[in-house]
Amino acid sequence: MPAKPAVRPVTRASSASLTTPRAGFDWRRIAYDTLVSRSLDEVEESTNKLRNSVPREHLVLYQFSARGHDMAQVILGSLIDGVHDGAGAYYRSRPFLLSVGLSIPDAFGSPLGRAGGFSDGRDIGVVCNLPNRAGCTVLPMSGDVGSQYTPAAGWAQSITYHRDSLGDASYAGCMSVALGGDASVATSGFWASLTMATTLKLPMLFYIEDNDLGISVRGDMQTPGGDIARNLASFTNLFIRNGSGTDPHEAAGLLQEAVAHVRSGEGPALVRLTVPRLCSHSGPDNQKGYRTDAELAADQARDPLPKLHDYLVPAFMSVAEWAELEAEVARDIAAGLDEARARAIPNPATIAQHVMADESPDVAEAMGGLSRAERAALPSTEIPSDDGELLRYAEAIRRTLRHELAVNPKVVVFGEDVGRKGGVHLVTEGLQKQFGNARVFDTSLSEEGIIGRAVAMAISGLMPVAEIQFRKYADPATEQLNNTGTMRWRTANRFAAPIVVRMPGGFGKDVGDPWHSLSDEVRFAHAYGWQVAMPSNAADAVGLLRAAMRSPNPTIFFEHRSLLMTGDGSARYPGDDYVVPFGKARMVREGTDLTVVSWSAMVHRCNEAAESFGDRVELIDLRTISPWDRQSVLASVRKTGRCLIVHEDNITAGFGAEIASVLAQEAFWHLDAPVRRLAPMDIPVPYHTVLLDAVVPGVESIQAEIESLLGV
Repeated sequence: MPAKPAVRPVTRASSASLTTPRAGFDWRRIAYDTLVSRSLDEVEESTNKLRNSVPREHLVLYQFSARGHDMAQVILGSLIDGVHDGAGAYYRSRPFLLSVGLSIPDAFGSPLGRAGGFSDGRDIGVVCNLPNRAGCTVLPMSGDVGSQYTPAAGWAQSITYHRDSLGDASYAGCMSVALGGDASVATSGFWASLTMATTLKLPMLFYIEDNDLGISVRGDMQTPGGDIARNLASFTNLFIRNGSGTDPHEAAGLLQEAVAHVRSGEGPALVRLTVPRLCSHSGPDNQKGYRTDAELAADQARDPLPKLHDYLVPAFMSVAEWAELEAEVARDIAAGLDEARARAIPNPATIAQHVMADESPDVAEAMGGLSRAERAALPSTEIPSDDGELLRYAEAIRRTLRHELAVNPKVVVFGEDVGRKGGVHLVTEGLQKQFGNARVFDTSLSEEGIIGRAVAMAISGLMPVAEIQFRKYADPATEQLNNTGTMRWRTANRFAAPIVVRMPGGFGKDVGDPWHSLSDEVRFAHAYGWQVAMPSNAADAVGLLRAAMRSPNPTIFFEHRSLLMTGDGSARYPGDDYVVPFGKARMVREGTDLTVVSWSAMVHRCNEAAESFGDRVELIDLRTISPWDRQSVLASVRKTGRCLIVHEDNITAGFGAEIASVLAQEAFWHLDAPVRRLAPMDIPVPYHTVLLDAVVPGVESIQAEIESLLGV
């Protein structure tokens, strides 16, 4: 990087503004932050140009400039000053972050990959976050486009919950804002959040900065007519303003009006401001390959910085005062760069930290979920009650949700059909009537919206329990699910979103199909940062669900359809405080000659198959596959010398392959026979019963494998 960064003198616009600067704005601070943002970009851009002459450790390896977007973002940020305001932003939003508290050293340090900052060198420098318990919280950004919207809507809904349901008056008048470019309005996240905000009249502002480009694709390929504000004019409950983001007077007026509308409680607003992109999309991009010289010159003529200068000088400050402001920025930029360069390179020895929560008392708590003190105050025991009534699987889950809703006012339960209907499997039946529609509620049909809102609700300190109707339906929420799991790690323990996602799947009672019967649990076992629970009976369902709702980590809670629809998983209710630790298997039956490992509904078929072999078969129910109880499985196999793994997910790369691999590596010399797996062939789940029985392991096929392994 250049040793002595400097702010370029502002080139005056062709004609000075005769408008008096609007009252109610700290225009000096706005000018300062805009100049800082511009200087940050220029320093980083010059670094890329000097790539061959600058030491590699000083390089910004992935740079996104905000030139042209900067002034309007800073004006917006100056208005987002509520004690519980929140923002969902994206990779070109650094000017906004500067205006709500990002320091210059952090602004430099994270793109340089230095220790500390947004991610401790783990994520791209412009994928930002800003935890703030007494001001605007910038929710953890993601590298994918449009994923900021539904968490921003979730933050807005959490404001109303804290204010109205928890009675916290400090949330009155607070709001959420989602920042996005014009290309992002084509994403499902935008439309899902728009539906949420307008149907619920949430305190949310959509800020769309329209530079008419999605990398190289023009805006009219993203939005019909190229103007999202005009297209949304007929939306109910949406206050819309549309104008220029290069004119400080106009931009400030439109934003001030929209923010006032949202804070008044009248519902969401959308502001679209047109801005120039005075740079390539990113450092590696070269816009001259797809933009003409005339187009580039036209954008340069719309640069908002000279317009800001002319707006403020001399009406607000003198020429000398502006020059002094530029000098102040240059000094602060130089000092900030020096401080950032002096920071250490991240320590590779710590790279595996914070995938999951570290509950050590000397490790700081991330922002998100219940606090340690709140979780500790909720009683729990691993000892089940022995006199509980016999419950079916679905009723056990319902009873657990009911109890946790009763003892913890921060629990919220939601999803498609969860409220009035009580869920398609009736698991939440009666809960809305008992606890009200602020705590148990229906959502629009958008899995992206269900999970995205849960994420921000968790960050705000709530305990969201979100339902996805069937495992297959989780696919549209893949981005949000992935981003949730990596959040703690990629923010270096600054943020976490410990949500519980209830997800029915697997074959149903005498029926299956490719859409409702998918298991595919290995996908979540492979996902970073997630716990995966797959209880086989009502008692374990109670204990694991309660453990998930007391956990600092996000959890996939897999409810098997067959168990929901039959009495196979019935068990005695283990008590209102019962918890099952994750990663602790259950010994279903002890045996001497063969270990069978399974989980979820397959446990019942395995148990029935093992009965005819007396005490020769030992059956282990893993209960959770992330984490999974390696030691119990290894100890059993070292004793019996043989192992059969039975599961419902496809055999190729199913979770059974992971278990088999561990056994081959760590128990090889104890094996008297090859480890075997019994699982469906690699095809979708069929509908007709005859076809279903041919695919999913049944009692007879399990017995045949046991006989073969035992040499019977």
